[in-house]
Amino acid sequence: MYVADSRAGARAASAEGAARPRAGRRRAAVAPTVLALGTVSLITDVSSEMVTAVLPLYLVAGLGLSPLGFGLLDGVYNGFSALVRLVGGHLADRGGGRHKWVAGFGYGLSAACKPLLLLAHSLTPIGLVLAADRTGKGLRTAPRDALISLSSTPATRGRAFGVHRAMDTAGALLGPLAAFLILRATVDGYDAVFTVSFCVAVVGVLVLVLFVPGDTRAKAGARSTREATESEPPPAGENPAGTTAPPTLRAALSLLATPAVRRVTLCALLLGLATVSDAFVFLLLQRRLGVPDRWFALLPLGTAAAFLLLAVPLGRLADRIGSRRLFLAGHGALLLVYALLLSAWHGTALPYVVLLLHGGFYAATDGVLMAAASQSVPEELRSSGLALVQTGQALARFVCSLGFGAAWTAWGDRTALTVSAVLLALGVLVALALRPTPSEGPA
Repeated sequence: MYVADSRAGARAASAEGAARPRAGRRRAAVAPTVLALGTVSLITDVSSEMVTAVLPLYLVAGLGLSPLGFGLLDGVYNGFSALVRLVGGHLADRGGGRHKWVAGFGYGLSAACKPLLLLAHSLTPIGLVLAADRTGKGLRTAPRDALISLSSTPATRGRAFGVHRAMDTAGALLGPLAAFLILRATVDGYDAVFTVSFCVAVVGVLVLVLFVPGDTRAKAGARSTREATESEPPPAGENPAGTTAPPTLRAALSLLATPAVRRVTLCALLLGLATVSDAFVFLLLQRRLGVPDRWFALLPLGTAAAFLLLAVPLGRLADRIGSRRLFLAGHGALLLVYALLLSAWHGTALPYVVLLLHGGFYAATDGVLMAAASQSVPEELRSSGLALVQTGQALARFVCSLGFGAAWTAWGDRTALTVSAVLLALGVLVALALRPTPSEGPA
């Protein structure tokens, strides 16, 4: 499923073999660019997860929104970025050094939206603020992931994305904890959370500007790999002289004609249609356990802790056994989460098992999907190609949030979750059937 075509695989294998004698020593685990971007993501996630941790309770309990209204906002929050991801990827690919600066603009836009939550108190203005915030996320995600991919070799991309996601998740772990402490220590708790979140986000932007290398240096590792394969036919998008044609949106969309890219995108879309958002999972778990409102912000800590612990080992596992198997196994873990929430079990271990599986789902799918897609996308279209896959997944999750909120309002939470579980099981079966052809190599 998630593999490059046979020629790309041969190129990567020969490059790796050529690079090994020159190194004469063990490769560094990850490139400095990955660590720098991981630091930015850690700080930024402290900011964003402070808001995410309190937003469901703030909207439902504080502002009195219905599950349908919350589902609409949650769909905007998780899916609106899909509308601009291709734009961000295309802008990054168009210039030699734009990956960093397109990502920086996205981080800055999201930071600017945090204080605006202090002024929004109804559905429409909150929706506009969240849409702008997610626009920033959409602009930055593909360029950031392209920088990670371009600074890594094909044999270490799973580990590189795992390290980045682990650092990102460390911020996701600290964010809800900071929100919890602020809510307990202040009178106007929500306003204080939004204000502190803005200050932390500004620090993340400054770290990006000052410490993340530009795109040219990030591509150094990729260029050295290319040098080892100069005798190979030029990759798609390059002429025989070695120059690269300017990337276009049409060229990015034409990647869907490649079987491997089409398969990755289709599976991400199908499984995204049944991926209930984190906010709904935490609300369902709170209802099952009767968690007091003041403790609600701590629930994301369990997911984040599991993600943090499992991201690196599962990223390395993906490099060994193949992304396809691990990606589907991750959705199997999510299916178990649904089953536990629907079961009659009320044991004290329930929240720990649910949150462990929930974090394991993200560790086995988030960075793994980007590492897998990178194998099939040419270097000159790396941002656009990753954005294409991300767009399909984000649009599917947007639809899922709207559908789940509507089903909860009309039929209740258990029926809505049952439908999602059935759809997820069907999606996994379809993904299993979408096997790579023999000419594309092993999974």
